[in-house]
Amino acid sequence: MDVSGELPSDCHGVNVEKISVATGDGRSLDVWQGGQPDGLPFVIHHGTPGSGLPYDPFVEEVFDRGLRWVSYSRPGYGDSSRHPGRTVADCAADVAAILDRLGAERCYTLGGSGGGPHALACAALLPERVVGATTVAGVGPYGVADLDFLAGMGPENVEEFGAALAGEAELRPILERWTDEYAQITADQVAESLGGLVSDVDKAALTGTFAQAMLDSFREGERQGVWGWLDDDLAFTVDWGFDLASIRVPVSLWQGFQDRMVPPSHGQWLEQRIRGVRAHMEPDHGHLSLYVSSFGRLLDDLLENA
Repeated sequence: MDVSGELPSDCHGVNVEKISVATGDGRSLDVWQGGQPDGLPFVIHHGTPGSGLPYDPFVEEVFDRGLRWVSYSRPGYGDSSRHPGRTVADCAADVAAILDRLGAERCYTLGGSGGGPHALACAALLPERVVGATTVAGVGPYGVADLDFLAGMGPENVEEFGAALAGEAELRPILERWTDEYAQITADQVAESLGGLVSDVDKAALTGTFAQAMLDSFREGERQGVWGWLDDDLAFTVDWGFDLASIRVPVSLWQGFQDRMVPPSHGQWLEQRIRGVRAHMEPDHGHLSLYVSSFGRLLDDLLENA
């Protein structure tokens, strides 16, 4: 369903344009790009659910550092063609296609929440093109030793991933119900709508323009229904398609200890398995507060670490 209406190509007034990028297997991807044409691309992997719709303050932070903003909607989100059965690893080929279209050899990359594993996939599978990667509150893999995937998650995530493990038939109605509910709320209601997924520090962050941006990104992502969200969830519950131990490019990892969407145990597990990772464990932050309050710090750390 389309819950967002039409969006201008220069979304939200910043100097960013929306383009369509063809992939090698005949799909297309929604991509937003802007900034200095000769600046190194900064490729952002959005959360689950979401879209590549830019958030002005983040774009400005990227521009201020002389980088080129690049965000995209994963398959099934926005107008990006669905890729049924995709794995986390499949995003590397999509990012390579985006870089080729932009005429860029190398990039930095960052993923938040559900985007975290996708940033790590690019670090692992595109070592000749990724200068450095950052994962922020990124989910860990399911079914691995020493990580209880659901422990510490809010009840909504426990329901969601429990359904994902049961398969598409059980998961899809849940996501459709939540999408219908989210289509009716306002920015002032976003924090309340997330229920047990948000700690007090995240509720405090979910106000004003950031809450509206989250709502806009969600609605943009659900243009063609819940397919992107569904395929993300299914991809998280199977093998990611790459080995974390193979990563050789610099990686920074950020995790809030007040996170009820992706509990600290996920970040701690990843920290122990990514060679040379620079870990930032933030006791006073949650899932969203860390991202919105520290984006400049995330960027500076990425540039310093790479």
